[in-house]
Amino acid sequence: MSDVALPGIVVAGGSGRMGRMLIELIGASDACRLVGVTVAPGHRWAGHDLGEAMGGAPSGVPVTDDPIEVVARAQTVIDFTTPAATVAMSELAAQARAVHVVGTTGLETADIAALERAARHATVIRAGNMSLGVNLLTQLVTRVAAALDADYDIEIVEAHHRHKVDAPSGTALMLGEAAAAGRGVALDAVAERGRDGITGARERGRIGFHAIRGGDIVGEHDVIFAAEGERIVLRHVASDRSVFARGAIKAALWGQGRAPGSYDMLDVLDLR
Repeated sequence: MSDVALPGIVVAGGSGRMGRMLIELIGASDACRLVGVTVAPGHRWAGHDLGEAMGGAPSGVPVTDDPIEVVARAQTVIDFTTPAATVAMSELAAQARAVHVVGTTGLETADIAALERAARHATVIRAGNMSLGVNLLTQLVTRVAAALDADYDIEIVEAHHRHKVDAPSGTALMLGEAAAAGRGVALDAVAERGRDGITGARERGRIGFHAIRGGDIVGEHDVIFAAEGERIVLRHVASDRSVFARGAIKAALWGQGRAPGSYDMLDVLDLR
């Protein structure tokens, strides 16, 4: 298969940690090709060749802070940026009928609604975490929550590096949604995000969230089911963020030729 026949991918936010990882893995892949990189307005990479921007030889891949042109000729956009940037990108991807793989966290209800509107016209694959292990964990959390009644208190503890700007993490919220689904309740109705001061006794049936930030922690998540006399702890530890990038590329390839709509990693990994 020629390079031109391979699905063309644009990496949004290419100068960030995940962006650089995606650039490296797509460059090494024989199943897709990198056709463009976007950066924040005014970023020093904008207007340059990617290879030169990264201190190497020219690569022929443009870097831009105006993504209209590169998105128009791509089959997929992989997006680990910010909520506002992701919403704006969703409109461009929908116009180009490009698959939009969204790993951005911190999305609010209005942001998700905007992605749902874009999904009427294009394939949108959104997940708070794109690793196989975490998505398997969500399935386990749902089953355990369904098997145990509210005598088992559910607490979700997550840890990430000091630079992460949102809390709880998107993965923690995925796990909370999974636990709430197992209990047959809406997460918003039972979520409790951190405690401070004289809070009183824990309310039965609540799902608690706690965020740790420090150092270079890639991502750790514990879901604790605590009752009188015993605890069940389900845990996932990511030691290398390449697991998220590989999952995003897998989603990008899976999305080729799919009907417009909203999908997630359970669809991609056939875990439903």
